[in-house]
Amino acid sequence: MKNKVVVIVGVPGVGSTTVTNKAIEELKKEGINYEIVNFGTVMFEIAKEEGLVEHRDQLRKLPPEEQKRIQRLAGRRIAEMAKTSNIVVDTHSTIKTPKGYLPGLPAWVLEELKPDIIVLVEADNDEILMRRLKDETRQRDFESTEDIAEHMFMNRCAAMTYAVLTGATVKIIKNNDFLLDKAVKELVEVLK
Repeated sequence: MKNKVVVIVGVPGVGSTTVTNKAIEELKKEGINYEIVNFGTVMFEIAKEEGLVEHRDQLRKLPPEEQKRIQRLAGRRIAEMAKTSNIVVDTHSTIKTPKGYLPGLPAWVLEELKPDIIVLVEADNDEILMRRLKDETRQRDFESTEDIAEHMFMNRCAAMTYAVLTGATVKIIKNNDFLLDKAVKELVEVLK
């Protein structure tokens, strides 16, 4: 039986990692196990091993060709992990770079991962902005609510394209303020 590969995406600050972690905890109580793999962390590990970056937020400022090469290597590493367990890939559908939007899961990564489901976590633009402003652990560039809306639109477009290329389904889950439990419950049902 093939292990399940689920890709979970969202703009920075939407809370996709929080929703994912809590859903995985709930599933473990039911005996359903997933390994969570953060695509950006795998990319960062590779780039750091090669001496290209010192902190994760520098990844998006690397030249696009370098980012693409590192994406490919990360896709291969994660595909190897999926041979032994169910995998949730926590990543971004698109990455906003100084030269434009970069697909978070280009064709060569999708070919490696072969996802079954793509989950798009969203929230209201102003909620995302406030979450980013409160997060002192990251060095993010400032974006307006209009910029955030554009980025979420690009994520939806990219997610459907990824589905067309792989046959995966796309599920949109809202992670609005004070409704985290609802988002977690929806994701648990998707992952079962």
